[in-house]
Amino acid sequence: MAQSYGTDAERYDRTRPRYPDAMVERIIAAGQGRDVLDVGAGTGIAGLAFQAAGCRVLGVEPDPRMAEFARRKGLEVEVATFEDWDPAGRTFDTLIAGTAWHWIDPVAGAAKAARTLRPGGRLALFWNAFRPTRDVAEAFAAVYARVLPASPIYQRAMAGPESYAGMVARMSDGLARSGAFDAPEQWHFDWDRRYTRDAWLDQVPTFGGHGRLPPAELDALLAGLADAIDAMGGSFTMHYTALVLTSVR
Repeated sequence: MAQSYGTDAERYDRTRPRYPDAMVERIIAAGQGRDVLDVGAGTGIAGLAFQAAGCRVLGVEPDPRMAEFARRKGLEVEVATFEDWDPAGRTFDTLIAGTAWHWIDPVAGAAKAARTLRPGGRLALFWNAFRPTRDVAEAFAAVYARVLPASPIYQRAMAGPESYAGMVARMSDGLARSGAFDAPEQWHFDWDRRYTRDAWLDQVPTFGGHGRLPPAELDALLAGLADAIDAMGGSFTMHYTALVLTSVR
């Protein structure tokens, strides 16, 4: 599934939500310097935000298609999985991972992060969690239940930051088991985005697993979601929480 995102890197970059400026600013302010390693850099969505805020950013990305797209946008990227990546003696003030750390073994990843960070360096792992209104959640859930009754993943994802609790617990346990990090903290940043029908439908194929659906199922899903959004007046507001798990080496 992780490799499926690069099949349409342009769509991924165009449609995926960014991260709020307040989150980027707080992570930078809590760090001890401006050298940032972006793990799972993708198309550069997170890394370029930190670069625009004055950081020196190096990305590590396993998918060469995503890495090349990020390079074209101005981010320096090396192609490798984080587990296999060779830092070649380089260390960083901050390690970030935007919607990526769940692809990495939490214990091995934490141990490698500790070797990559300078003493006192900060690890900041973050995700955007959906917080739909009840009407939006119920309308979308009904479409998924009808078209993909055996796939409840998206319905769980619409449950908000609470749906990340199990994953965050695994990440926190990995940090603890590495023995290299202070007790982690969680930071939350709420923000909103208004979507037209076409803008939401453009993003749907980039959701986890959606790009691998048979064409007929994806078409039926998009048609159902289009009808649901039309019934809302053709647009809706999605509330998000940017959830950060962070700790200091």
